[in-house]
Amino acid sequence: MARPKVVEMLEAQGFMQKIEAHIYTVPHGDRSAAIIEPRLMDQWYVDAHTLAQPAIKAVEEGRIQFYPKHYENTYFEWLRNIQPWCISRQLWWGHRIPIWYGPNNTLFCAMDEEEAIAKAHKHFGKHVELRQDEDVLDTWFSSGLWPFSTLGWPNETPELKRYYATDVLDTGADIIFFWVARMIMMGLHFMKEVPFKHVYIHPLIRDEHGQKMSKTKGNVIDPLDIIEKFGADAMRFTLATLAAQGRDIKLSENRVEGNRNFVTKIWNAARFTEMNECKLDPDFDPKKATLSLSKWIISDIMDLAKNVEESLVAYKFNEASQSLYQFTWGTFCDWYLEFIKPIFFGEDEEAKKEIRAVTSWAFGQLLHMLHPFMPYVTEELWEKRFGSPNGLLIQASWPDFTAFENIKDVQAQDEMEWAIRFISEIRTLRAEMNVPPSSFVPLCLKDVSKATNDRLQRHDVLLKRLARLSDISIIADGQIPKGAVQSVLDEVTLFVPLADIIDFAKEKERLSREITKLNDTIVRLDEKLGNESFVAKAPADVVTQFKVQVEEAHLRRQKLEKALERLS
Repeated sequence: MARPKVVEMLEAQGFMQKIEAHIYTVPHGDRSAAIIEPRLMDQWYVDAHTLAQPAIKAVEEGRIQFYPKHYENTYFEWLRNIQPWCISRQLWWGHRIPIWYGPNNTLFCAMDEEEAIAKAHKHFGKHVELRQDEDVLDTWFSSGLWPFSTLGWPNETPELKRYYATDVLDTGADIIFFWVARMIMMGLHFMKEVPFKHVYIHPLIRDEHGQKMSKTKGNVIDPLDIIEKFGADAMRFTLATLAAQGRDIKLSENRVEGNRNFVTKIWNAARFTEMNECKLDPDFDPKKATLSLSKWIISDIMDLAKNVEESLVAYKFNEASQSLYQFTWGTFCDWYLEFIKPIFFGEDEEAKKEIRAVTSWAFGQLLHMLHPFMPYVTEELWEKRFGSPNGLLIQASWPDFTAFENIKDVQAQDEMEWAIRFISEIRTLRAEMNVPPSSFVPLCLKDVSKATNDRLQRHDVLLKRLARLSDISIIADGQIPKGAVQSVLDEVTLFVPLADIIDFAKEKERLSREITKLNDTIVRLDEKLGNESFVAKAPADVVTQFKVQVEEAHLRRQKLEKALERLS
């Protein structure tokens, strides 16, 4: 090491008077643990300020756009305050500095050694020995050349012509100035064109408590372990649903497990269509659908496709995936597939034929839209349900509904949404009153309009089956049954006679007990959250959990109080 040698030389020449111990920071190599001695050397610099001006202008003029947009501030902050860029590194690997030294350390900058030799021969008038600079280029300098150097540049290759510039760069916020800005500077300087049009800044994946993953903390989630346990599609879809712009992802196994169940839901929907002989009809024309059910699901699919497409264009992958999740699980599986069962059990063959065609068409559209998020299960189901003659799903065109814009049926959508609200309201009443699921109950309606009466007639079988009603009757003011709980849906008042099904007194007692327990829970949690010392010392995730519990307790109490009010 240099330090002992220096001391030894000073002592040998009699210059050393005394040695005193001083405590100060000494840099050490992170791998070798050797002391790092500073050494002043000549370095190569780039005039980064000049390179930065076109890069700033490109974003200011909108030729490059950041998603989310606020990351432009990070980009501008660095470029507008940029310093000369030291591009030389004393490493064993990397692109060598393109400088050759001749006699008297005369410098020659060239693309390669052959060009450097030619320049030296012209300068000295004879052949001379050259030595290339031993330094290598800064890694980020070399990386900044990536968009075009990988395509054959400086040669004008077919690949360079076709793939430069590209459309989208997907990267992390921490390398906006390390890499993104440098690629833009290099692209504009060497190619005279921006390297990409959009910069999507993806979120950082953290653990379920929002902590950065670390081996030291022991909170690292290995994606391969998650994929082995829940499947690649569940993992992929989870990351998409959590990828809100400008917010990091809090990943937990529970979220992935929930989406594994979603994959299972899609698979079961495919089995349902197969069991009911729903085959893809190449001649199916959505414009010719006649049933309200058909028009409703076709119109809703069109709305879904528009929402998903708009979200994808704006790089809002979480909104696109959540729209698909809610529609597929809720609208399609929980409602539409239940609505069409009475038709399959009925005797109207024309209705069956139409519903089979519509169902297979709608399911096919869903597989198309889910494919970017769940490529494996959708490709498998596409092949199993619709066969190889239709080709691979990954090669299929994205759904285009521009030709069907005039067939959207708002009236059919309103009617079926009314049916969903009707059934949901009855189910809520049953759940609040603790009515056994196996019991069929009568329903009385008051103040029914003609439009609602028509809907009741058209969907009588459907409403009774899904709301588990024994009968639906329309009554006048003086015919309100005793022992009935009531609710309101639009202009209609609903009465469900329950005196013969549940014990009102016991039910009131049960509800009162639950409300009392919830009151105690809310008081206890409020005391915790009102304790400033506890809130200051407790981990953030614990405080957040308590707040969530308070909200849930309030909502639960509100529902129980409403149920008790109905009984009274």
